[in-house]
Amino acid sequence: MRLINLFQSLKSSSQVQIVRYSSEYVPKALRSLKAKSTRNTVQYYVDSFRVRAVGGSGGDGCISFLSAWCKDHAGPDGGDGGNGGHVIFQATYAAKSLNHCKSVVQALPGERGFNKDCNGKNSQHVIVPVPIGTIIRDETGRVVGDLNSEGVMFVAARGGAGGRGNKFFLTDTEQAPSVAELGAKGESNVYVLEVRSMAHVGLIGYPNAGKSTLLRALTRARPTVAPYPFTTLRPHIGMVPYDDYEQVAIADLPGLIPGSHKNYGLGIQFLQHAERCRGLIYLLDGAQDPQEQYEVLRYELSQYSEALGRRPSTLVINKIDLPEARKTYEILKDKMSVIGVSAKTGLNLDLLLQVVRKMYDSESS
Repeated sequence: MRLINLFQSLKSSSQVQIVRYSSEYVPKALRSLKAKSTRNTVQYYVDSFRVRAVGGSGGDGCISFLSAWCKDHAGPDGGDGGNGGHVIFQATYAAKSLNHCKSVVQALPGERGFNKDCNGKNSQHVIVPVPIGTIIRDETGRVVGDLNSEGVMFVAARGGAGGRGNKFFLTDTEQAPSVAELGAKGESNVYVLEVRSMAHVGLIGYPNAGKSTLLRALTRARPTVAPYPFTTLRPHIGMVPYDDYEQVAIADLPGLIPGSHKNYGLGIQFLQHAERCRGLIYLLDGAQDPQEQYEVLRYELSQYSEALGRRPSTLVINKIDLPEARKTYEILKDKMSVIGVSAKTGLNLDLLLQVVRKMYDSESS
């Protein structure tokens, strides 16, 4: 009764404010106030991996002759060997990268046959979960598998068949066969796994442009931040949660320098990472010459792939908390469509998050 009276008094009070959102409400990212962990749990995103798949060998057949108490020579009773296990790659939403993959994946062999017509057990298949959109290439670079939907499987290495026991070779003319088969060897193949789409948005920029700092500010990812170039050698992925329960993946890619399409710096490896992002954010250092940086970045991407140069993108000038960067931003915003942010102080990050969401929605539709 007291709770009802309290609710009625609050309802009639002028201090209570009822907020009604319109249908044009634009979701903003949920920024957690919880402090980030200080433990060293940094995990790199692996979007390309070389793996050798080895199928299990089949079990050997058994050579045996039954000797019962009432009949010494009752005939052959050797059982068959079990089949070896396959190595299978399966696409699933549960896997986000190839971090968990091992360089050698080997299935167990089948069990050998036993006497008294007992066959050996078949080995279990080894199923390796991979992200949806994984492309499988053989040693020659030819695409042999495209796991583009949930549950699709690719048999990477078949297990060997089990050998027949001597009971199988019993005939009218051969009543006591002393021969059995050996189990077949499993296949051994080498593949290169590539994740076609690693993130929704990728951060493109020069070394020390502030990509890692921006990713730390937008997400709970903790890439290394240091005042020297090429701090990021492998891509980091951070998830931006929005209050409509949609999540956008942002990738911090290694820095790009002039001549990357000729394999300078991290070169082709970097450009392959950028090719697997649906949209791009050109992060320009406002303390330098942003326009020159943008022209070089566009040229390098177009030289590597024309389709990559036409990918949806937006321009962001970082470090506008510095006076010289702020001045440069004020000049450039009249010439081109740019967003000025400060990853260090968090200035204009809400505006950037809205642009990221619009880019994500346009790609999803």
